[in-house]
Amino acid sequence: MAIQRTFSIIKPDATARNLTGKIIAKFEDAGLRVVASKRIRMTREQAEGFYAVHKERPFFGELVDFMISGPVVVQVLEGEDAVAKNREVMGATNPAEAAPGTIRKEFALSIGENSVHGSDAPETAAEEIKFFFSDDEIVG
Repeated sequence: MAIQRTFSIIKPDATARNLTGKIIAKFEDAGLRVVASKRIRMTREQAEGFYAVHKERPFFGELVDFMISGPVVVQVLEGEDAVAKNREVMGATNPAEAAPGTIRKEFALSIGENSVHGSDAPETAAEEIKFFFSDDEIVG
């Protein structure tokens, strides 16, 4: 397997409960390395742009409102097969279906407040990383 980069967001429900360090530890324990990270408060425009792929879905407005409701931590993670590894560590979107030991099983409050976002493919990861980070901010 090749070294990859993927994108991650620690969402407002997790930052509000001071879970940032515990979530990052799970990524690191799985062999992923944080090569860029910043805590931000997304603007409505950023959230709408980032989640534009879901614009026609009924949950779009609620998703945007949630993502701007508090600080988030956006990150670039690097490691062997990072996209798949990140998704494995996050667990299923529905915390009730997530495997034991995953972030969503341990920390998510609901399907909507599921604590983390992760890219679903290398191409998506590249786009999502560029949305929030310039090349000189990635220092791994």
